[in-house]
Amino acid sequence: MKMIIAAIKPFKLDEVREALTGLGVSGLMVTEIKGFGAQAGHTEIYRGAEYEVNFVPKLKLELVVPADQADQAISAISETARTGKLGEGRIGDGKIFVLDVEQAVRVRTGETNLEAL
Repeated sequence: MKMIIAAIKPFKLDEVREALTGLGVSGLMVTEIKGFGAQAGHTEIYRGAEYEVNFVPKLKLELVVPADQADQAISAISETARTGKLGEGRIGDGKIFVLDVEQAVRVRTGETNLEAL
């Protein structure tokens, strides 16, 4: 099993969720986060005063999939979260990280591993 952690732009959530659902992904956790990377924030004007926003709002997606489904899920996320063509998207489109999962347990039934997904 693989855990996929992705940071994406908030307005891309519905597209990404639909793409993952189409692959048969049965669960997804979403957390509102703030961060910076190459985008490094931006300047905004509020009531005539200019101020710098150092942390950009993002969404963190966490999902666990069978190992043989991981590449499809990663492709679905990267293709739908991208704001342009491959190589032409905007800075800040996000990142995807993939981790190995040793065990999963469904609390309600006690099912483990793939059955718990």
